[in-house]
Amino acid sequence: MRVLATGAAGFIGSHFVRSLLSDAYPALLGARVRVLDKLTYAGNRDNLAQVADHPRMEFRHGDICDPATVAEAMRGTDLVVHFAAESHVDRSISDAAAFVNTNVLGTHRLLQAAADAGVERFVHVSTDEVYGSIDEGAWPEDHPLAPNSPYAASKASSDLLALAFHRTHGLDVRVTRCSNNYGPFQHPEKVIPLFVTHLLQGRRLPLYGDGLNRRDWLHVDDHCHGIALVADRGRAGEVYNIGGGTELSNIDLTKRLLAIVGADWSVVDHIPDRAAHDRRYCVDTRKITEELGWAPRTDFDRGLADTVAWYRDHTDWWRRPKA
Repeated sequence: MRVLATGAAGFIGSHFVRSLLSDAYPALLGARVRVLDKLTYAGNRDNLAQVADHPRMEFRHGDICDPATVAEAMRGTDLVVHFAAESHVDRSISDAAAFVNTNVLGTHRLLQAAADAGVERFVHVSTDEVYGSIDEGAWPEDHPLAPNSPYAASKASSDLLALAFHRTHGLDVRVTRCSNNYGPFQHPEKVIPLFVTHLLQGRRLPLYGDGLNRRDWLHVDDHCHGIALVADRGRAGEVYNIGGGTELSNIDLTKRLLAIVGADWSVVDHIPDRAAHDRRYCVDTRKITEELGWAPRTDFDRGLADTVAWYRDHTDWWRRPKA
């Protein structure tokens, strides 16, 4: 099997590629993988350093918005796993153009090229943020989309495009929507690596608003395991939520990080809240559990401690992108 993984020099995509090449996914044993990545600020070749010379991996530096690049990368592909996206909400608030360009137009380029090339399967990796905010309970996959940030709106648009290509062109598209990821190699603009690296440098922590916004946390390894299952046994035209099952307020998360590094609340500053900051996310994961047998395997406390240890041991990796 030949896999095209877009944006796989980033956090989640690079984990998927490293795991695939270590034969962590039974359905993808022996698969060859072509990585297509533009290497923006969030893409880092170092994320693929341990598999850089692997005989089953090929790296291509290119933009998913460029038709010729995409057509060439798509040639001979059996499975597309589409990770490439602009993903930071704060950046989308200050300038949404790149989000529309990459997440909407870039996804369209890939879908059209996949349809033209007769690709067998296309897994579109999305986010729970497309649902908006929920006060209680959990979103099933058929919940109406109600995105609030430009980032979430661009991802909702790309989800709808992907599903439309299934209905209109018969392309086997499967969409995944994950909760907040954490783990090694995550860019330090996101809250866990931001707070960890601040603490390791003796800097203060900027906590938005009252800190009571709630998120469900999913280890990147569990997320990628779910993506691999959807790629293998998911149904065409279907959406699958992938959630970690650990819901915390930002205050609770901050307290856990402080405890791991041996700091106290005196280093935390409450700062003005983000515009249209969603109060709570929570996805219903019964569908992927019942259909595909998926369940998170990483205990959150252990996963969080291991993540902090990784950033402590890899200062050279994060000091450059954080500077």
